Amino acid sequence: MHTFERDAQGTPIPRREFIKLGVGAGAMIALDPLAGPAQSPARQPVSIDLHTHWVPEAYDKALARLKRPAPAGTNPLDFDLDKRRKWMDEHGVQMHVLTLSGGMPWQWVPPDAGAHLAQIVNDAAVEAHTAFPDRFVAGIELSIHDPELALKELNRVAGKPGLRAVHLPNSIQGRDYLFEPAYAPLLARCEELGYPLLFHPLDGEANIYAGRQRLADPQSVSAGLSNSLGFPFETATTAAKFIVTGTLDKYPRLEIVLPHSGGVFPYIAGRADRYMMNSRFKLQRPVREYIRRFHYDTLTYYPETLRFLIGLVGSDRVVIGTDNFALMDVESPNGLVEQLNLPAADRERILRGNAARLLGIQV
Repeated sequence: MHTFERDAQGTPIPRREFIKLGVGAGAMIALDPLAGPAQSPARQPVSIDLHTHWVPEAYDKALARLKRPAPAGTNPLDFDLDKRRKWMDEHGVQMHVLTLSGGMPWQWVPPDAGAHLAQIVNDAAVEAHTAFPDRFVAGIELSIHDPELALKELNRVAGKPGLRAVHLPNSIQGRDYLFEPAYAPLLARCEELGYPLLFHPLDGEANIYAGRQRLADPQSVSAGLSNSLGFPFETATTAAKFIVTGTLDKYPRLEIVLPHSGGVFPYIAGRADRYMMNSRFKLQRPVREYIRRFHYDTLTYYPETLRFLIGLVGSDRVVIGTDNFALMDVESPNGLVEQLNLPAADRERILRGNAARLLGIQV
């Protein structure tokens, strides 16, 4: 197990002290997604970002034909790959793993129409990778409401250039679909192909964790507590169900990447451990081993939180993730990792090595 080193005294560095590590106060401000834009110094692109979103033009046009607006708005970085590469160069990012956002259409589109949309997005991803093979790869999108159509599309695109993972919603309208028997062939095929699963919660009122009355901002379904609290709760639920259903044991080679630094899961893992090991769940392994079956992105916003995550799961289980380009994104994709002053080997793993291993690419 690879772990990072704490400071010389073996204790976390107070947040204000990070400013003194040579990054500067301006970089601290740049890490705050709500503080407004900040300029990042030019640097050699190094990182692989596993949590980015896009809206390919062909998909945008297909949504328009269905009289549905694009979920990510009008940010040109969502679809203009030239502008996106320029942004990546300016922010030290070598590669983006392209996936749809929480506005994935599978919740409202009929499964057959969803299958068509998935084909459009996946074919656009192949084109993006073919045009810029060292800058873009993608997660395969699937019409997930129908497990047979999802498996059919997975088989259609399996092995195509640039498609290196499978992108899935955590749940649909409160239904933890992936643990139903009908989806077992899909999971088995993902494991066989060596495609890691990249998860992301769905937007929309029907998908608000615990219901609109508890978490939604009364002024906006898509904002407020549903995003800031609901998404992390959703991801923790997904992780726990992978453990208690025996799914991790059934598919021992299946790799899983949890967004938003694993939600609240790493931070309640001790409590989950105590309950799971002393309950009706008959786990085959200690919970701490299951915790390391997942990978976690760096989207913690606070350096102290990222330090805790790395200490818990190990530097070999953490990857860069930014949520670009959305309200909750970060201006400096590598900034949190750079502030921690990690040993070179740990830093390299998190910035690119772990992602390259998961995606089966050379760096």
